[in-house]
Amino acid sequence: MLAQLRPAIVMIALFSLLTGLAYPLAITAIAQLAFKDNANGSLIERDGVTIGSRLIGQNFTSARYFHGRPSATVAPDPEDSSKTIDAPYNAANSGGSNLGPTSKKLVDRVDAAIEAEFAAGRIDVVAADAATASASGLDPHISPQFALAQAPAVAAARKLTPARVQALVEARIEQRVAGVIGEPRVNVLELNLALDELR
Repeated sequence: MLAQLRPAIVMIALFSLLTGLAYPLAITAIAQLAFKDNANGSLIERDGVTIGSRLIGQNFTSARYFHGRPSATVAPDPEDSSKTIDAPYNAANSGGSNLGPTSKKLVDRVDAAIEAEFAAGRIDVVAADAATASASGLDPHISPQFALAQAPAVAAARKLTPARVQALVEARIEQRVAGVIGEPRVNVLELNLALDELR
């Protein structure tokens, strides 16, 4: 019996070391050498303070800033842990709403988002990402159409010319990867940081 157990124990120990220790360490080392910024979360720092990530959206509410797309993330209700409450851009609970196209709650949410954009005077034409959440709820990008639609309201809130803010948006448009993957997009955090640097 010991003759049969020994190979099994040796194989368990060997593969545990190989797949549980050697492989993760090798991949971590390669990532740190070849893709250090990405491997460490693509963090953005200002004056030695981490203020966000290029990969995770933030909830901007001031009229002086561009707004990201709606976020459907939730958090536990502090008053009743069996329930959840809306918590936009909650990175600890990434996920979409899972509401289907016939859901009244989804229709009401989209209608409310459209009304809020019109009421704030930020847009006159509604881009799809102005009213719908992403699958993760943490999308850091918006479409150029949504960013350009917000430019006049942001310019007015900052007492800048609309042309200057529009030029800033156009300079921050990221094109498709390799010319074919994805859609043109604007990173909201990076755009707002560039906006803060304007004099």
